Amino acid sequence: MYWSYIWQDGIRYALSTGTDKIRKAEDFDRKHKIELELKKSRPAELNPEMSFGELFARFLAGADVKPFHIERSKAFLPYFAQKPIGEITKNEMIRYRQHRHRQKKLTETTINRDVEVIRHVLFWAVEERILAANPLARSRLARARRIKRPIMNVGEEDQLLAAASPHLAKIIVCALDTGMRRGEILSERFEDIDFFRKVLVVTRSKTAEGESRELPLTKRMVELLSKERKSRGLIFTFGEEPIRSVKTAWATAIRKAGIRRFRFKDLRTTFNSRLIEAGVIKDVRMELMGHSRNEDTNDLYSQIELPTLREAISKLEMWAERERNTPAEIQAAPVPTSIPTQPAALIQ
Repeated sequence: MYWSYIWQDGIRYALSTGTDKIRKAEDFDRKHKIELELKKSRPAELNPEMSFGELFARFLAGADVKPFHIERSKAFLPYFAQKPIGEITKNEMIRYRQHRHRQKKLTETTINRDVEVIRHVLFWAVEERILAANPLARSRLARARRIKRPIMNVGEEDQLLAAASPHLAKIIVCALDTGMRRGEILSERFEDIDFFRKVLVVTRSKTAEGESRELPLTKRMVELLSKERKSRGLIFTFGEEPIRSVKTAWATAIRKAGIRRFRFKDLRTTFNSRLIEAGVIKDVRMELMGHSRNEDTNDLYSQIELPTLREAISKLEMWAERERNTPAEIQAAPVPTSIPTQPAALIQ
């Protein structure tokens, strides 16, 4: 998938072209530039007294809205809905953080995701000539502390799969072999599988970009999905019912397996760590996991092709096979990944 990157008045505008064809991407990029120039020449309708709630409603109606924006708004909209957008300053964001911490125990990373969406909406307001400038544009972000997350070895994986209920075991295999998020896994449908190409398409990604991605399937994933194969409907169900949560089944499986107290999200971290052990480079890992990559701002387009992703999954399978053929007492522990949280807080 190609992306269009355009700098205007010190602001970078990034927009997915929605295509992997270079000619179509170039046409999209030209139109993108023209649209930005037209917006720039339009008379300003500055309205700093507009409430953030009204601005956000306009944003939903007229912007390139992603699932991430809507999800995060559930947290910050009640606080900011009646506040004039001209009063949303760095100090106000600090007060918002304090408010969120009083509500419940949250990490700075979680609150920072709210801040990022708010800042994005304010940038959109500047683009639409509703605000003269984004008051959060030049706010510095404090560096986050790094958190070490536990990595599951293949022995623990086998113990967990043996202890898990059948419906959970399939979900665990999917998480370990694709790196997908829990919500993505539970939303996947048989219509998203290309059995001929052995590819799973993630179309309901809970990310800032909300972009779809293609994931090459491991041999055991192909076998698992082939056994469950249907013409349509959710892939992972309990009986015939959709699975809303795996919390109880997960806790039971961990207890029965007698292994470390992993969280479900640690399966995703384990997938990344195993790719590192297998020698897969960072950009390819991030593509597989659906992370945004920090492209060079001088690059108009960036793309990682499916054959490269297939090679990465093949390396993962070979790594897993080597580990299972290695005596447990001399198995190399997967690389411990210290994962930085998002920038922790706005500071002055």
